[in-house]
Amino acid sequence: MPSAAPSPAPSSLESLEEGAPRRDRNRGAGRTHEPAQESSLQRPERRERWAARYTIALLGFLGLAVEYSLRVNLSIAIVAMAGTSEVSVGTNSSLDICPRYESDAQIERQLIKGEFDWDEQTQGIMLGSFFYGYTATNFLGGRAAEYLGGRLVFGLGTVISALISLLSPLCARLCKELFIASRVLMGISQGVTIPAFFSLMATWFPPEERAKFGPLIKGGMQFGTVVAMTAGGYLSASSFLGGWPSVFYVFGTVGLAWGIPWFLLVHDRPERHPSISRAELEYLQANRDRVKGAEVVSIPWKAIFTSPPVWACIFIAWGGSFGFQTLLSEIPTYLANIQHFDIKESGFLSAVPYLCLWVFGVGWGFCVDRLSSTGVLSLVAVRKISTAFAHYGPAVALVVMCFVDCNSTLAVVVLCIAVGVCGSAYSGNALTEQDIAPNLAGTLVGITNTISAIMGFVAPSVTGAITQGRQGSLGAWRTVFAVCAANYSVTTTLYLLTVSAEVQSWNKPDGAQEAKNENKRKKQGGNSTKNT
Repeated sequence: MPSAAPSPAPSSLESLEEGAPRRDRNRGAGRTHEPAQESSLQRPERRERWAARYTIALLGFLGLAVEYSLRVNLSIAIVAMAGTSEVSVGTNSSLDICPRYESDAQIERQLIKGEFDWDEQTQGIMLGSFFYGYTATNFLGGRAAEYLGGRLVFGLGTVISALISLLSPLCARLCKELFIASRVLMGISQGVTIPAFFSLMATWFPPEERAKFGPLIKGGMQFGTVVAMTAGGYLSASSFLGGWPSVFYVFGTVGLAWGIPWFLLVHDRPERHPSISRAELEYLQANRDRVKGAEVVSIPWKAIFTSPPVWACIFIAWGGSFGFQTLLSEIPTYLANIQHFDIKESGFLSAVPYLCLWVFGVGWGFCVDRLSSTGVLSLVAVRKISTAFAHYGPAVALVVMCFVDCNSTLAVVVLCIAVGVCGSAYSGNALTEQDIAPNLAGTLVGITNTISAIMGFVAPSVTGAITQGRQGSLGAWRTVFAVCAANYSVTTTLYLLTVSAEVQSWNKPDGAQEAKNENKRKKQGGNSTKNT
């Protein structure tokens, strides 16, 4: 049923709270509870046609798409920038190299002659250099969002990285060191954004909505990856704006355009939104104990690093990110050098697994949201099942990749499975920081995303070292897949043993002191028992 026209939002949450009991009495005698208590147990009966948080979800989706297109476009462009090469059969067993069935002339036409003479190790450094900068600013971004608001931090980080993208071709042609520096700067600007947006999500989306909206919003990462890899392959192979430079120009321009609606339509807190409806504000107010508050919470370092759920986040950030970043940055190289796809095919086929991830993640989110809302699964069960599926699945698929050899069709299918099932993580471990400490979600994501970012440059560097001089070697890539599978398996098991979905006591402004007092009371109680 269409909802009534939105009425002006109250100037503050306090004025809303004063009016709530009076409206409750008007609905009927004998009701002894307030709407806030009732709504915290169930979702609102009336739905807005288009709630303010839906705008945040849509623009967040597009913003993450922009970010990931700027982040991964080098994975495709570098194939055209550095070119591809044939592995010498004289130095490798013929059984370790996938054969070409074309004539020498056809092979010569398909080999890409790059503009730059960059070896495999240099390419690995370039692919990983983004994460050197990205690592440095994650924690700062999370904390800045808690003080300044996620809108400003996320918006500026995205727009600045788009500007850097426009300058990337010039940097590459001047010298490789300047190009690496530009990727580091792009990492610095984007490093603040993910923690900032998670802080914004913790403010606008109660826990029971996150399993559904999380995959929808974070699907922007996959949408941006799919678009960048597909369009990037065609742009690199074209003559538009010089070929590979157009990859940086096009996506940089899109990033600047995105910033306009973001800064015009998004606001940090519901009570400050100029056009939010009273129904939506009441709903978010009813869940105030489970979403981020306006007060900035001091960081209880000891409580954080002695909390098992925080270590669960750290474990999964390490292993999950190592595997995922390896796949994200190295799939185009694998398809070009092992399976011998040309740059257009490599770009499109590299994008297909992320399209699978996007579709699977959204579908999984709706399914577990339904199971959770009907009481079939508890919140912690949703998180554990989603995480297990998202990380054990790729581990098994990567083991299979060790045996596909030169079957290009099977290789693409298995890669689609390996990446696709990761989508369930957006209903699982990707939400844990918001579950356990919504007031400190930006800080916690800053910590865990820093670890993920470290894996962003470690993973390509490890792959580059393993495949140095052997990018066409099946044996080298089997080693890469096996290392990733082991990381997935061990860290996922540790996560499942230590995770929780309960809000921790140190989440509150005075929570750290409360936790200390509770520990003292327990010790005193134990001593009293011994004395008696």
